[in-house]
Amino acid sequence: MIHPDTRGAHSVLAAGLLWLIGMGVVAATGAATVVAAPQTAAAGGKAARTAPAGAARRSRAPWWQNAVIYEIYPRSFQDSNGDGIGDLAGITQRLDYLQQLGVDAIWITPMYPSPQVDFGYDISDYDDVDPQYGTLADFDRLVAAAQRHGIRIVLDMVLNHTSDKHPWFIESASSKNSPKHDWYVWRDGKRGTGGKPIAPNNWESVFGHSAWEFDPALGQFYYHKFYPQQPDLNWRNPAVETAMFGAMKFWLDRGVAGFRLDAIPTLFEDPEDRDERELPGTNAFGDPNLAEERTSNLPEVHAVIRRMRAMVNGYSGDRVLIGETYLPAIADLDKWYGGARHDELQLPMDMNIGFANTLDAALFRTRIDEVETRIHGSQPLLVFDNHDNARSWDRYAQGIADDAPAKASIAKQIAVLLLTTRATALVYYGEELGMHTATPRRREDVLDPIGITGWPKEKGRDGERTPMQWDASNPQAGFSTNPRTWLPVPADYKTVNVQSELSQPDSLLNWYRELIALRRKNAALHTGSIRMLDRGNPAVFSYLRESKSGAAVLVVLNMSAATQTVSLDLGAHHGSVSTLLASAPALADQHGVQGVSLPPYAAWVASVRR
Repeated sequence: MIHPDTRGAHSVLAAGLLWLIGMGVVAATGAATVVAAPQTAAAGGKAARTAPAGAARRSRAPWWQNAVIYEIYPRSFQDSNGDGIGDLAGITQRLDYLQQLGVDAIWITPMYPSPQVDFGYDISDYDDVDPQYGTLADFDRLVAAAQRHGIRIVLDMVLNHTSDKHPWFIESASSKNSPKHDWYVWRDGKRGTGGKPIAPNNWESVFGHSAWEFDPALGQFYYHKFYPQQPDLNWRNPAVETAMFGAMKFWLDRGVAGFRLDAIPTLFEDPEDRDERELPGTNAFGDPNLAEERTSNLPEVHAVIRRMRAMVNGYSGDRVLIGETYLPAIADLDKWYGGARHDELQLPMDMNIGFANTLDAALFRTRIDEVETRIHGSQPLLVFDNHDNARSWDRYAQGIADDAPAKASIAKQIAVLLLTTRATALVYYGEELGMHTATPRRREDVLDPIGITGWPKEKGRDGERTPMQWDASNPQAGFSTNPRTWLPVPADYKTVNVQSELSQPDSLLNWYRELIALRRKNAALHTGSIRMLDRGNPAVFSYLRESKSGAAVLVVLNMSAATQTVSLDLGAHHGSVSTLLASAPALADQHGVQGVSLPPYAAWVASVRR
């Protein structure tokens, strides 16, 4: 929907003024604050673009290197107008909190106009804001306010598909002769019993059942990797790339720092429409398991990403491309960086560490070793939580549901892994509080369509999307004044909330705040290398972060339910240690690395003096 109050000349002028005022982007980077050079507004209010990165040597690291990026699900972060749904003005209201937490950028999941079948991932207009979240003017105010807080804005960009209510698809489905018919993946079907049309092949939707939907008016099927209301774009048509790059430029010109690219490996499908290879067993929807070799991670996508990277590099300010890249092996992840060329995504998400879902010292050692040695020196991006998966400490603490102290310790270990390795860190809203996965107990309470379709094996993603728990001022946890929030607030909001945890020195929130502050100011944690220690230990994961100046930080994590004793060889760093953070009080006064007793699930972070 077009908002006449915010589109057109008034909007362009506002955008131009915001660029003139705000594009001296301020962002904390380590111990120093980096200010990007202001940009001059060009014709039409757009920012002038600089030469592509690499045309001149940079004297500093890009802002996203070692940054803390905070994911916000806008429906659930803060409701500013009392309708029970979070919005952009609500995010603006909470920028003080985000600045004090120490984040460098916020990633906002889709807030574009949408029928909300997939809660915003079915986009009907790429160049506007959904009215339930606000207006373009609200977005511009958020960008300007975030800049004043030293925070950048990263938007979710959905390139694989649109909503079936997008004007492009409506036109595409109007006729086989439509100029936009080939903008989507249309196929003639096969003939089944009695001449009934059946799907062209066995491809399945991620959200259950066939990935083909029949349009009786056209007599053809269209392909949808996700919901039927999310038809896939045909990226083999150059006009699609031009249109989607244009949508990205619209937001780059408004001041966003980059994009998180949704489902980006799925842009291309096998041009021969060959069946997927069938694997043993069935999924939660009762469908056969398929290999997905014909519908995901096809090689053609990399040429698109290289062109996209070149387009983004045409803007100043170190704009970033982050990829949603669920990939089976580190070699696949390396391709998304562009390998040795480093010309594709700056930050493809490494899901193999954060979604291991088991506290296994040997496994973490192997996977972090891989990301250190097998991505051609690129910057890792670690993810433990997001809007599509149960919250991390619930996943990693399976089997100890009745041991609250152990679960709290595991949550602190996850924070240490996320924030002390040599990686950019992605934090999901509420992760810093220890918010739980509040999975619906009845099918009739489920809002997420995949939970409705897949119940009871697949219960959907509502549980990890509940409203942010700010305080105990009302039953809505300070998220809203409306007693009917879009999802119910979990019952533990009275103790698990920002206000309560800020007052508790040993809370998870204060643990995150201290870790982020330490990560900023400590040279070893900010730019240092990482070296594994005690490699044969099956229960304790330990490593040393070392800076070129000689500063070093020791990290030790007991990943078992039993007390462990370790003696560590720090090599040249053989001096005394001083505890920086410890989840167990017994470690607070630890000054040596021989015979160290680690309580169950303990996390210990210490500075090392030569």
